[in-house]
Amino acid sequence: MTSLFQPYQLGGLTLPNRVVMAPMTRVRAAAGGLATPSMATYYAQRATAGLIVTEGVQPNLIGQSNPGTPGLHTDEQQASWRQVTDAVHLNGGRIFAQLMHGGRVSHPDTTGLQPVGPSAVPATGEVFTPTGPQAAPVPRALETSEVPEQARSYADAARRAVDAGFDGVELHGANGYLISQFLSSDANLRTDGYGGSVAHRIRFAVEAVAATVDAVGAARTGIRLSPGGTFWGVHETEVTELYTALLGELARLEVAYVHLEATTDEEVLVQLRRAWPGTLVMNPALPMGPKQVGRSEADHWLDLGAELISFGRAFIANPDLVERLRTGVPIAPVDEATWYQGGDAGYLTYPTYRYSA
Repeated sequence: MTSLFQPYQLGGLTLPNRVVMAPMTRVRAAAGGLATPSMATYYAQRATAGLIVTEGVQPNLIGQSNPGTPGLHTDEQQASWRQVTDAVHLNGGRIFAQLMHGGRVSHPDTTGLQPVGPSAVPATGEVFTPTGPQAAPVPRALETSEVPEQARSYADAARRAVDAGFDGVELHGANGYLISQFLSSDANLRTDGYGGSVAHRIRFAVEAVAATVDAVGAARTGIRLSPGGTFWGVHETEVTELYTALLGELARLEVAYVHLEATTDEEVLVQLRRAWPGTLVMNPALPMGPKQVGRSEADHWLDLGAELISFGRAFIANPDLVERLRTGVPIAPVDEATWYQGGDAGYLTYPTYRYSA
């Protein structure tokens, strides 16, 4: 039986265990989308993870979804990340940057620009802005000639990430953001080569990944997906066919890993595991769902064939999560009120487990 604490070879990286810190939005960046010393401390505190994947990082200005998030599209942003990667590496860790283009999940008050998407269909719900939640605006549908530029934005940011010391990047293809919008059958109403059929709906994802592989190499490129997820109002038809086709293209590109969320039935996820010949990172929890997962869920998915297991919320309140999972000591609960409030409280203030004498 595979153990969560066995080493794993991920491309050129030797992971000391199979625990992955999942990407989580924490909106602690400085003005201009700069990484900060507090962010360096936050990630370094969690460097015992086999792999850290950062919060979503916008690859260009129009791709910024929320205020307070970091970027990787200016020289200043790139330079600011070096303190983070250096701190993680000094503590013995490995770190990928998650590249997240929000697409229609954005607002002019945040970026100064009208959001773009596959089609002029607004997201469901309210988006975060500097003055509070507002109704999601109608995005501008990308012209066919503009789509490749947005796909290349992931590659451009990936080059900057590697130059800033990251070990690799994860494209955010999940949770209703731009890649997910193209995969959708209701956010994407296009009739050109990027919409309609399964082959056309996966095209943007494949082009974004291919460009990134060309830029930094397949061993440094992963992607996160949420099959059947309905975040921000996206819906997908032909889920198994859609993701089987996408996984086939990703296998051809030989990417480092696919990171799946538990957003559909386990039976479908197991089918996708069988369809994917490479490394699978599995997140057993529904994002923003009611349950925080632990060791039993991780072991279950290792038994089902996942190589690596990602944990989100559990890492917020437990910088020593790997050791807690190893020894079976309690996993501390997280204070949800501090997720997006800014500052160091609820960010750097969670302690490691204190053993009684």
